[in-house]
Amino acid sequence: IDEGKRKPSQQITIDQVRSLDEFFNVGTHRGGLRIVLVNPTEAMNRSTANSLLKTLEEPAPGTLFLMVSSEPMRLLPTIRSRCQVVPVPVPPSKLAARILADEGLEQAERWLALAGGAPGLALGLAESGQSAWLDLLARRLAAGRTTDPLATAAELEKAVKDSKGKLQLKQVVEALQKWLVDLTLSRNGLPVRYFLQQQATISGLADMIPPARLIQSYRVAINRRQEAEQPLNARLFLEGLFLDYRALFAN
Repeated sequence: IDEGKRKPSQQITIDQVRSLDEFFNVGTHRGGLRIVLVNPTEAMNRSTANSLLKTLEEPAPGTLFLMVSSEPMRLLPTIRSRCQVVPVPVPPSKLAARILADEGLEQAERWLALAGGAPGLALGLAESGQSAWLDLLARRLAAGRTTDPLATAAELEKAVKDSKGKLQLKQVVEALQKWLVDLTLSRNGLPVRYFLQQQATISGLADMIPPARLIQSYRVAINRRQEAEQPLNARLFLEGLFLDYRALFAN
């Protein structure tokens, strides 16, 4: 926690890595393993990752690092090369739906689709008040060429600020990426994967966009996702994001 601003840090800091030295000097319970959980691993910047790398190269005896990542390709190659990869796929859709049903989640199908089939993420999305901004974003994107990029950016910036750390810019970009995937699927005659409730709208929009332009827009969105980690100005970042989107529909 940042003591000055009292809000959750978005990164794993180098001080947290350095504090492991004290942890390694503490004896283990009944001679068992020391477990270090790094989650999410991609929340480390380069300096932090390099600091951790020194520990990974010469780990303390009896120490196991569990490094969780949903974006492993964002990790330094030197970090990845020192890890044993254990893929954890999402469960079958029927099992995932049953898990959410047992939790009493309403609109389980919608949240499961938005979460890419991951029930834990679906539950987290539903319980963290994500519905309002996602609905807002879907309405603005559904406007296609009549979308107002500047007004949309202002609305999403306000949603980010009002969330007090629960909503981050990267989540807005990720939602847009999912919308672009659905546009691409629909353009190729396939059902949407994420925004199930907007399938008819997405189908109509997809017919207006050349396939090559969709592919290029997704590549641009990938770069935007990287920039979202440390934007210099949130409003300008969002304005650029939605200007890119409206340009999809240019004649």
